[in-house]
Amino acid sequence: MPRAAYFDNNGTTALHPKVLQAMLPYLSEQQGNATSRHMYGRSARNAIDQAREQVADAVGAHPSQVIFTSSGTEADNLAITGVANALGNGRIAVSCLEHPAVSRPAEALRWHGWILDRIASNRHGQVEKNALEAILQNKTDMVSVMLANNETGVIQDVAGLGELARKHKAYMHTDAVQALGKMDVDFASLNVHAMSLSSHKINGPQGAGALILDKRIDIQPLLYGGGQERGLRSGSENIAAIVGFGAACSLAVAEARQGRTELARLREHLEQGLRRLDAVIFGAEAERLPNTSFFAFAGIEGETLVMALDKQGFAVTSGSACSSDNTEPSHVLLAMGIQPDTARGAIRVSLGANNDIDEINAFLQALESELTRLRKLTAVAV
Repeated sequence: MPRAAYFDNNGTTALHPKVLQAMLPYLSEQQGNATSRHMYGRSARNAIDQAREQVADAVGAHPSQVIFTSSGTEADNLAITGVANALGNGRIAVSCLEHPAVSRPAEALRWHGWILDRIASNRHGQVEKNALEAILQNKTDMVSVMLANNETGVIQDVAGLGELARKHKAYMHTDAVQALGKMDVDFASLNVHAMSLSSHKINGPQGAGALILDKRIDIQPLLYGGGQERGLRSGSENIAAIVGFGAACSLAVAEARQGRTELARLREHLEQGLRRLDAVIFGAEAERLPNTSFFAFAGIEGETLVMALDKQGFAVTSGSACSSDNTEPSHVLLAMGIQPDTARGAIRVSLGANNDIDEINAFLQALESELTRLRKLTAVAV
């Protein structure tokens, strides 16, 4: 069996050694509470402030716009539910491609009298402006469209959609969790009022996220208490994770362009091999993140292939890691008009900085072998 190869970087990434180094003092030495006035408290506060600047710099925002959370999921929930609670009731439109961290809180708003509209996708996995414009003819208070899809890697025209939402006086939120580090992300240029980020997608620690927020937006907290994070996210801060998040943002900016070029080269090599094996590659005609390939083979169940490849030493997934308990076909693929039988066969490879061409070649060899074996089993069963 070849050495283990990790191809699930959209699920989570390895902690960068420099990030760990930045975090270690806040894990191994006495730390103060960042709200305390003594020297230990001031040291903790300074560390958080520096991380806030690093996160802000990575996305072209002001440090005062960064609200630290425990995850991208919490940031999404704070944006959706926090704005909704401030408005009282209204109408929200979310794309049919959203991660559950957006779609589920949007659905929950129905219990509080909100109307939920779904923005349709085309067959390439793109939300088109005319689909949103049709919805905005009704008075819409909030719109949420993710910047880059976690399954297909397809990049949305959030700037254009945000401009349209603003024209109709709707608040615009984007989940940029998968985009950060893999493409240029600039808060102001995206025409959004709120943007969600996550640390562990960019070689930072798990347990840290952020909501970038236009300071003119009225938003209610999800957690009440001591008033941390401008009163929007009470609770003693996870200093080590926040420091790690800041360090990861700085590294992502410094190493971004060279890394993206290499990831795109690796993915192209992978997809050349996939096409030789007659794979269907989803979203291939749209602009995508450079590291993501989502594909299927006729007559092959995705979960079966995932487990077979795992035994061969390759960690891939059949969709979103955050909804792995769901055995239904990918809602993203169904929204793109993919037939359920094909969607059930979907496999995602998401590459990272630690992957190389030898791993891709070994993967393609193992994949061909497993496809041959599974098709023989299917033929016998029939």
